[in-house]
Amino acid sequence: MTDLVRSKKDSVSGSDEALRTENVKKLLVKLAVPSITAQIINALYNMVDRMYIGHIPEVGGTALTGVGVTFPIIMIISAFAALVSMGGAPRAAIKMGQQNHGDAEEIMGGCSALLVCLSVVLSAGIFAAQEPLLYLFGASENTIGYASSYLTIYLCGTIFVQLTLGMNAFITTQGFAKTSMLTIVIGAGLNIVLDPIFIFLFDMGVKGAALATILSQAVSALWVIRFLCSKKSLLRLRRKHFALRPSVLLPVVSLGVAPFVMQFTESIIILCFNSSLLRFGGDLAVGTMTVLSSVMQFAMLPLTGLTQGAQPIISYNFGAKNLHRVKEAFRLLLKYCLIYSTALWLLCMAFPRGFANIFTADPQLIDMINWALRVYMGTSFMFGAQIACQQTFIALGNARTSTFLALLRKVILLIPLIFIFPLFMENRVLAVFLAEPVTDFIAVIVTVTLFVRYSRKTLRTDEAPGAEDCA
Repeated sequence: MTDLVRSKKDSVSGSDEALRTENVKKLLVKLAVPSITAQIINALYNMVDRMYIGHIPEVGGTALTGVGVTFPIIMIISAFAALVSMGGAPRAAIKMGQQNHGDAEEIMGGCSALLVCLSVVLSAGIFAAQEPLLYLFGASENTIGYASSYLTIYLCGTIFVQLTLGMNAFITTQGFAKTSMLTIVIGAGLNIVLDPIFIFLFDMGVKGAALATILSQAVSALWVIRFLCSKKSLLRLRRKHFALRPSVLLPVVSLGVAPFVMQFTESIIILCFNSSLLRFGGDLAVGTMTVLSSVMQFAMLPLTGLTQGAQPIISYNFGAKNLHRVKEAFRLLLKYCLIYSTALWLLCMAFPRGFANIFTADPQLIDMINWALRVYMGTSFMFGAQIACQQTFIALGNARTSTFLALLRKVILLIPLIFIFPLFMENRVLAVFLAEPVTDFIAVIVTVTLFVRYSRKTLRTDEAPGAEDCA
C-alpha cells in the first residue's frame, strides 16, 4: 500500500512541485502566455465569422447585424460552460494543493457529466424557442432570416462547445497551459480556413460560417477529451466518476455562479442594449452594438487568459497554505491586467475607425462606431483591476463575494442605467452607450475596496482557511 501511494505521488510530483516552489513570476508567465494566446485566438471564433460575414457583397451589413443578434444566445450557452469549468477547475486545484487527487478527479468527472446533460437541455430548449428569442434580442424583419440560419446550425454543435470550453479549464488548472492553448489554436485555425470556403466558395453565406464554427469546435472537443483520458494528464477522466453526484457538483455550481452570472447576464445586457438602440437608432445602432460588443469581448478574453494563468498558482498554493505565493501571484496578476487594459483603452481612444474597418465596409456604420466606441470604452483602462480582484475571489473559493460583484456590475448597475440615462439626455443613443463606462467606474471602486478588506483578513497569516470556509 505504501508503494502504491509513493507511486501515485511520484507520478504527479513534477507539476505539483512547480506550482508549489517555482519562481512565481516565471511560473505565471509560463502559464499565462499560452492562456492569453488561447483566449485571443478563441475570440476569433466569433470575430472571424463576423469579419467575413460583414464583407459579403451587397448584404454584408444586414447579415452582420443578424448574426450579431445571435451573440447573446451563444453567450448563454458559453455561460453554462463557465458555470461548470470556473467552479470545478479551482476546486480541483485546491484539492491538488491538499494532495487529494482522488477528489480532484471526482470533481472533473462529475463536471464532464454535467456538461453533457446541459448541452442536451440547452440545444432542445433554445431550438424550440428560437424565433421568439431572436426577436427578443433585437432581430427585425430585415435580419431574422440571417439570425435564424446561423443559430439553427450552431445549436447542432452545442455539445462540442460545452465540452471544449468546460473541460479545457481542467487542462489549464493542472499546469498544462500549452496543451490548453493548442485546444483553441486547433479549433480556431480550422475555423479561419473553413470560413471563406463555406461562406464564399460554396456560397453558403451565414450558414457556412456556422457550419465552419461547429466543425472546428468538434475537433477541439475531441482533442480535450483525448488528453484528459491519456496518461499525460495528472487528473484522469475515468468512467467511474462520470456521474451527477450532488455532494460533488453543488460546491462546484456554488463557486461557478459568479462567472455564470457574468456571462449569462451579458446576454440580458445585450438584450437591453439592443432593444433600446433599436428604438432610438434603428438597425444601424444595433449593428454598432454588435461591433462594440465584439471589441469588448476581445478586451475581456486576454484578461481572462491572464487570470487563467494565475488561477492554478493561487488555488493550489491556497490549498497548500503557501500564502506568500498567493499574494505574490495576485500582485503580478493585478499589474499585468492593468497594463493590458490601459493599452487597449489607448488604442480604442486613438484608432476607433480602425476597429470599425475590421468588421464592416458600410460607411454609415463606420461613422457611428467611430464615436460610440470612445464612449463605450471610456473607463476600460480601470477594468484590469476589476478582473484581477474578482477572478482571485473565485480562485480562493470565495463564491459569495464573487457572485455579489458579478450581480453588482451587470444587474444592479448597468441594466437600470441603460434605461435611466435616455430619460435625461437629448441624444438617447449616446445615453445608452454611456451607461457602460459609468457602470465600470463604480464597479471597479467597489470591487477593489472589498478585495482589500478580504485579503487583509484572509491572507494575513500562513494559516489559510479551507476553501469551504470561504465559499
